[in-house]
Amino acid sequence: MAQMRNVDVGELNLRCAIEGAGPLVILVHGFPESWYSWRHQLAPLAEAGFTACAIGVRGYGDSDKPDPVEAYAMERIVGDLVGLKMALQPEQPAILVGHDWGAPIVWNTALTRPEHFKAVAGLSVPFAGVPQRPFTEVFHEHFTSKGKFFYQEYFQEPGVAEAEAEQNPRDWVARMMYSISGDVPSGEYWTKPLGATFLEGLPDPKPVPWLTEEDLDFYEAEFSQSGFRGPLNRYRNHERDYEWLQGWKDKRIEQPALFIGGTRDPATYLFGAVTDPVALMKMFAPQVEGHILDGVGHWTQQERPEAVNRLLIDWIKRV
Repeated sequence: MAQMRNVDVGELNLRCAIEGAGPLVILVHGFPESWYSWRHQLAPLAEAGFTACAIGVRGYGDSDKPDPVEAYAMERIVGDLVGLKMALQPEQPAILVGHDWGAPIVWNTALTRPEHFKAVAGLSVPFAGVPQRPFTEVFHEHFTSKGKFFYQEYFQEPGVAEAEAEQNPRDWVARMMYSISGDVPSGEYWTKPLGATFLEGLPDPKPVPWLTEEDLDFYEAEFSQSGFRGPLNRYRNHERDYEWLQGWKDKRIEQPALFIGGTRDPATYLFGAVTDPVALMKMFAPQVEGHILDGVGHWTQQERPEAVNRLLIDWIKRV
């Protein structure tokens, strides 16, 4: 069983689930998740001979929750991962694995702090290089200016999405997860006008084997306790992240890399911007190995834990 620990990473404390002994593998979750989204990976990684550490990203669960928006900038979270690695296993470089927001976090950590991390894997979101403009400009051009809803635009104003999500965290998480999973029937649930709420038009979630009532109990308890401000603040730092990353605009991820996406995950294809995410990544991470899982939606390691574990552990052993 994983041991829950509070780890001082320098600026703050992170709550971590740690299991096993051996080379360190740091698992970084996305939104709206927690260390718990790696529940199916901890024991297999430990049994394969690694120290698996699934973190609660700052702002989530029992990890520290600074209030300012700028406290959730990419630079600060990259610092958390470096501090965690130095606290747990300072003598050798670690391996990073991230999903959803965790994927950009680990991609950019490997890019900017390569001396600490010897390999990096991302699930759902491919690495598209150092941004050429803030992502806010991208979605303003393609969605907001055309009167179309885009969830990250909806998340920009502090307090708006928090108020909707915190009314019923269990329902909010269940609806979001189901609506972009591989199990939802095909439908344009996210095509709606600017001014719509996040939940507006999303389908009623149906029971799925990878998201049980017990799982929803956990997420409900986590977000009822922590709230959504910290997690949503990550979306409010696109301009800061862009400015910081310009210091690496001519750099690539040179370490061995792994990408695992899903054919039914809109993030895998960058919301329609690319047709071959692995080919895209090869331009910015030349040592990448890619796998696209048929029928899998956005919640990669929760929807298909056995397939993800097989690919991930095989790759980690080789690197």
